[in-house]
Amino acid sequence: MLFNSYIYLLLFLPAVLLGYQLLRRAPFCASVVFLSAASLIYYGYWDWTNLWIIGASCLFNFSCGRFLSRHRASRSGRLILTAGVTANLGLLAWYKYAGFLAKAVAAVSESGLPIPEFVLPLGISFFTFQQIAYLVDAWRGETEEYHFADYLLFVTFFPQLIAGPIVHHREMLPQFKRHQGLGLRPTDLAVGSTLLFLGLFKKVVLADYLARTANPIFELAHGGDRYITFGEAWAAALSYTLQIYFDFSAYSDMAIGSARLFGIRLPVNFHSPYKAASIIDFWRRWHITLSRFLRDYLYIPLGGNRLGNARRYTNLMTTMLIGGLWHGAGWTFILWGGLHGLYLCINHAWHWLGRRFSLPKIPRPVAVLITFLAVVVAWVPFRAGSFEITSEGSMTDALQTSGIILASMFGFQGFDLWAPDAVIVATSTRAWRPILLGLLLVWAFPNTQQFMRRYFPALGLGELPGGALGPRRRWQWRPTLVWLLFILAILYAVSRDFDKISEFIYFQF
Repeated sequence: MLFNSYIYLLLFLPAVLLGYQLLRRAPFCASVVFLSAASLIYYGYWDWTNLWIIGASCLFNFSCGRFLSRHRASRSGRLILTAGVTANLGLLAWYKYAGFLAKAVAAVSESGLPIPEFVLPLGISFFTFQQIAYLVDAWRGETEEYHFADYLLFVTFFPQLIAGPIVHHREMLPQFKRHQGLGLRPTDLAVGSTLLFLGLFKKVVLADYLARTANPIFELAHGGDRYITFGEAWAAALSYTLQIYFDFSAYSDMAIGSARLFGIRLPVNFHSPYKAASIIDFWRRWHITLSRFLRDYLYIPLGGNRLGNARRYTNLMTTMLIGGLWHGAGWTFILWGGLHGLYLCINHAWHWLGRRFSLPKIPRPVAVLITFLAVVVAWVPFRAGSFEITSEGSMTDALQTSGIILASMFGFQGFDLWAPDAVIVATSTRAWRPILLGLLLVWAFPNTQQFMRRYFPALGLGELPGGALGPRRRWQWRPTLVWLLFILAILYAVSRDFDKISEFIYFQF
């Protein structure tokens, strides 16, 4: 069930909240078992046939983790760690990348091999990475002796199960123990519901409306019925850039809000990435927990920046290529990761040159604009990846679509702003008004963490770029009548488009 669906908002979530409240005086294990069972029901709602996968994965990794915590720094422990990580990656590769590899082999060998079709288990990329981190931490001696029910809840807690954030055991399990017997609290309910409704507004009113421009133009480029004008290409690229921004921001808010209803703070995962003044800064703001995982469990183990500049750039590129492949089993996602790897290498090289030759800093507004445009260009093959990862799609289709959009964006097809026969989006005004509104919201308004700053909506706020969120401001949210009316106005806007329910973009990863 989607966060932005009636069954989640009006049935599942209220039922789980009620059950959790009724169990507040019961033994702690009863609440843990109840939330774990509810989370498995949430997961099974999508596809009951894949429920065994997450259950078996949790049982296997829990057993490995228990062994590792008792045999770390031993040969047997290292063997179990290697076997555990390999098994997790093998499971992910089988379901997510077997078709991709078969397509690649068939294309190279021209053998006409059958392409296996698998239904990708929802959330497998997220709960696999989460459990790999647990195994590595157990090997390092950073885990405690947990019961299986505790571990199962850590992995399957439904607000973060399908699309993150990627959480650590040390962030989650102590919180559940601290809230033993407290039940639901008015402040948490107010903060959580506000976050939930803010995310719902971003998804239904902003992201889905921007998709009405991005999707038809990308489909037009994919079909090849006519060339894409300069204006259409930029409208498509900017619309998708803002669509995925508000879509992922919406999911992050709704995940954090759903958890906060139970008094649980999830890690912050999204912090105004389009205000970043560099690509390095961008990846400290976009999908923060994935960036943390790739840094701690891939980039640093590869050597990080400790072995010289050449090795640093190799490690950066390797990390981002793998990050791109994690997002989708297609060459266009690898291209997206490669572009960001290249951007990061250029960024680090520029910093090195600046220190070496005392170069003046680029003014922040210019740096933000350059970073934003680089990100926009990279989003084009990322969006075109949807034409590759389907069973009927191909690398050629996705790359050709990317090439058509990018060629028009850079003026290789001329500089016509809008085609006279454009019926894809009724008028250029209809396309550009939401883009301009989206850019205004992105650059001129505070984000959710800043808006809710008085009540510390998530974990890790002090580690965000620029440090803590600063002092309290009068415009920040409080549980008052004025802000209640504001939320009701948001819900009214949502209600006008709530019949057009769509999946979150990151659900496909």
